[in-house]
Amino acid sequence: MGKRIVIIGGVAAGPKAACRVKRIMPEAEVTLIDQDNLISYGGCGIPYYVSGDVSDEKELRSTSFHMLRDEYFFEKAKGVKTLTSTRALSINRRDKTVELENVKTGVKSLIPYDTLMLATGSKPVVLPIPGRDADGVFTISDLHKAIEIKERIARGEVGKAVVIGGGAIGIEMAEALTDLWGVETTIVEYMDQLLPRIVDWPMAEALAKHLRDHKVEVYLGEAATEIVEQNGKAVGIRTGKRMLEADMVIMAVGVRPRSQLARDAGLHVSEIGAIVVNERMQTSDPSIYAAGDCIEIRHLVTGKGFFAPLGSLANKEGRVAADNMAGIPSVFKGGIGSFIMKAFDMSIGATGLSLEAAKAQGYEADVSLTAPSDRAHFFPGSEILCLGLVFDRRTRKILGLQGIGPMNDALSVRIDAAAVAISAGAAIDVLANMEMAYAPPFSTAIDAINAAAYVAENLCDGRMRQIDLRSFFAWMADFSSRPEWIALDVRHVKQAQPFVEKYGREKWISIPYDEVRDRYRELPQDKTLIIICNAGSRSFEIQVFLDAMDRKNTLVMPGGFNLVRRMDAGLVA
Repeated sequence: MGKRIVIIGGVAAGPKAACRVKRIMPEAEVTLIDQDNLISYGGCGIPYYVSGDVSDEKELRSTSFHMLRDEYFFEKAKGVKTLTSTRALSINRRDKTVELENVKTGVKSLIPYDTLMLATGSKPVVLPIPGRDADGVFTISDLHKAIEIKERIARGEVGKAVVIGGGAIGIEMAEALTDLWGVETTIVEYMDQLLPRIVDWPMAEALAKHLRDHKVEVYLGEAATEIVEQNGKAVGIRTGKRMLEADMVIMAVGVRPRSQLARDAGLHVSEIGAIVVNERMQTSDPSIYAAGDCIEIRHLVTGKGFFAPLGSLANKEGRVAADNMAGIPSVFKGGIGSFIMKAFDMSIGATGLSLEAAKAQGYEADVSLTAPSDRAHFFPGSEILCLGLVFDRRTRKILGLQGIGPMNDALSVRIDAAAVAISAGAAIDVLANMEMAYAPPFSTAIDAINAAAYVAENLCDGRMRQIDLRSFFAWMADFSSRPEWIALDVRHVKQAQPFVEKYGREKWISIPYDEVRDRYRELPQDKTLIIICNAGSRSFEIQVFLDAMDRKNTLVMPGGFNLVRRMDAGLVA
């Protein structure tokens, strides 16, 4: 008999590890255990199943060659014994056994192991508010919940829905409910922006505007205080500011590692409840491994432990755990939380640290905001790609990249390229000189990621001074807050004229880019000029020129109107 390997958890990391072990050590006796009867499904695809992009839930459980990943598949195609509807109750590390319980019959049993792996995943956070257990309140915790959500909508039982939580799952579910089914959907987020701690305010504000433009209402800075119910059924939610009617409430306020089994067994668990592992995915017991959403990994930027519940990482971790269980030395160095999602026809993504997170970690952080074309401007279908490159002014180290763009691969390509550089500890000049594949249908000759690094270099070296966008919008809302500021719009006269007419020449000056060198003497010397163009590059050139003319009281609006007009900040003309 070969080595006895028992794996608890059958969604992502567990099945990956089980199949990898059998592939490289076929004589091993591998048993995969899960308390559910549906296993090895793409959990990240649940919103797309609800939306109808994925028509049948079986597609989330099928291989690329259309075999259903069930008990039969794992036993016959992979040689893995599978125990579904079986809950692991406890681990006896001394005897190397796991106590099991059949969730249907209640029958208990013991299974011995030589090596054990925990892939117990995560569980959704449930807010401790009244009405949380009412009928019609859902968390996105498993495929069963997704099936029930879709069935209720298909039966016409849901006309209005409220999503509590403005993270990725909440936003994806809001899109799913609105786009295909026409459900009147509202997102309520406790923080003052969507995707908190993942992207910074400018990108989050653009996302919020995009959602509102697609008929998803968004309320920020509001906490759900009660789920209102009638006869046991949810009929709405109450916040500190309003009452919202709802036939369905989706609670998407985050997840926590499912680590109680490990904790009860005396394994080392972090402060946030994640199982602590080394680079070989070993726990504090060398005979027990762990991978997936239940573990803490090392952040490759900060060097600290962090919780990254991502299917992409879970599969990589599962493979590394399998290699080591099979005797092949393999390491998983860590991650940086690379993330991308769609919201209707917008993509939004990030990798590494946001500016807010970087500052919280003690970095002397700043951000380069740019908004160039995603491909050659002359190529049909080119669109704007807005990027925020986060860097450390002291060391010039790249800390993160985030962005919004069209629903194509333009943003994904740049996020992926930056992720490689950030994981390697690269500095700004690496991105500035990074070679990206070029042809007009795919990119610009100076790629968007190169341009973002150029701006970061200019900021680091003191060649460029920019205005904080929150400060800019606050000024636009109340000019008296900064009476010494005035806008210098260097775009075409036709673009600038509506703003001149609305705000007056005393607050908005229009001098086209190609006329500034001849007309700069017209500019007031007792004001700070906020220089504005479409993308920010012409504004920077004008700033440099004015510096040379000893007119140094200028600030560039980063990202220009390409970014600003995507943000819901009340700036209209």
